[in-house]
Amino acid sequence: APISYALKQYELYGFVSDAMLVSVIIQVVYVTKFFWWETGYFETLDIIHDRAGFMLCWGCMVWVPSVYTITTQYLVEHPHVLGQALAGTILVIGLFSVALNYLIDEQRQRFRRLNGKIKTWGKPAQFIEASYKTADGKTHTSLLLTSGWWGLCRKFNYTLELMAAFSWSVPALFSHFLPYFYFVFLFILLVDRAYRDNSRCQNKYGEKWNEYCKKVKYMLIPGIF
Repeated sequence: APISYALKQYELYGFVSDAMLVSVIIQVVYVTKFFWWETGYFETLDIIHDRAGFMLCWGCMVWVPSVYTITTQYLVEHPHVLGQALAGTILVIGLFSVALNYLIDEQRQRFRRLNGKIKTWGKPAQFIEASYKTADGKTHTSLLLTSGWWGLCRKFNYTLELMAAFSWSVPALFSHFLPYFYFVFLFILLVDRAYRDNSRCQNKYGEKWNEYCKKVKYMLIPGIF
């Protein structure tokens, strides 16, 4: 969809603005990252807890292609030039956000796959063993990673998602709210999800979750929140 919007802008005006190019590149890299990491998606809250249903299926088929690309849709008829310095800065921040988001998710996926026997930043991974009971009365154990990227804050991957979304929205500048609709929606969604997940894990792990939160104090922004 974003590439189609870039082609439409070229059809209308005979050029593709640097604002459009930056937004399209970040979105395409983000989507490429998603499919590269597709198996990891099955370990996310969407699948494990919310599970596939009407909301998730409708969202993936209708909401995602319409709303994720709303900035490039807006830019079709509102072309403007950012200039090399601003365009380059936004592009670097956006690509950095997508890349770091991948590294954070990949680190946790590898940690789970190898049952904690990995190194984070050159040192053996630190973690807390937390037990919980399922509805059938059986006891299971989860490993809560407290080092590496996941030692900085509990939902750092959400912060990078928001940075990426803002990066492909801000090329539209600030003349209208519409290009930021997705970013605002995502902000509300992820903050709510972070709190819901925190509450769910508190009920699931009890005192071990409190111990984990003492080690990883921050939720979204290291040293701040």
